Amino acid sequence: MTTNVAIIGLGIMGTRMLKHMRKHKEFNPKYLWDPNPIACENAIKQDSKSQIMKSADEAIENSNLVYLACPPTVRETYALKAVDMGKALFLEKPFGTDIYNSKNFIEKLKNCNVPIAVNFTQAAGIALADLLETKNNGKMGEILGVDIIVTYSSWPRQWQKEADWLRFKKEGGMTREVISHFLFFTERVVGPLKVMWAHTSYPKDPLLCETAVLAKLENKDGLPVNIFASVGGVQPDRQEFTIKGSKKSRKIAEFYKDSESMGDKFIRLREEPVDPRAISLKSQLDHLELKINNKPNSLATIDEAFRVQKLVEEILSKT
Repeated sequence: MTTNVAIIGLGIMGTRMLKHMRKHKEFNPKYLWDPNPIACENAIKQDSKSQIMKSADEAIENSNLVYLACPPTVRETYALKAVDMGKALFLEKPFGTDIYNSKNFIEKLKNCNVPIAVNFTQAAGIALADLLETKNNGKMGEILGVDIIVTYSSWPRQWQKEADWLRFKKEGGMTREVISHFLFFTERVVGPLKVMWAHTSYPKDPLLCETAVLAKLENKDGLPVNIFASVGGVQPDRQEFTIKGSKKSRKIAEFYKDSESMGDKFIRLREEPVDPRAISLKSQLDHLELKINNKPNSLATIDEAFRVQKLVEEILSKT
């Protein structure tokens, strides 16, 4: 039997998940809701098998699994409604933007006996799995550090423009949206991190999100994790995660371009897929199927997601 899914929030992530859930044998993304009627209309045009419900509550009530792709400020409300109704929950990060309130939120989630996972998109991907195997079998030698580099000509990026909240300091910005994924990735490889120092730059308009980040984090053994991120200038997007070893280093660019170096240039490890996003989401959904059936899986846990959120908000506070 397929799992009937409610999708709350029909922007970029909601419609993307709708598309890929429709292709997956386990999921039936049947019940949709968004406060924006135009978003609802566009979603139905994309997928006529689904239906727009009168309210978020109605969508949640009819489903077995709830996927939350709404902005952070309303995520808690819908998440608690879902788990109170006994529904499995898959939600975007972060839990919110206030650490104290988010801590109370996740404590409530932990008291619910339903499957819950957070959508860090590379959690179940081949790049992270292969990197961990290479590290654990000693082929990388001693791990010496991690570099995270993120640069954009503008933020939000062109394909994100319809999600206007991404440009505001309250909920958006590249640190929450992108660097958080690399911090999650890093903690899977080297363990929990601590912010040693950070400097975050903002534009003159106090409502707008950050334009540059410099930061140094460390794990419990003092392993350095360096972050450089900036917005501005005519340039292609750059999103790179490099873990440096004494024998070989690994670099993952654009979330899926996986390569290694033994001192010379980085060499691609596998053929790049025609549609990398489809491969990534298929893997996430395969592991979501495992999660809702209470089987071992690689999806991000509540605790992992909250650790990342705390790091992100601390970095953003350092000006």
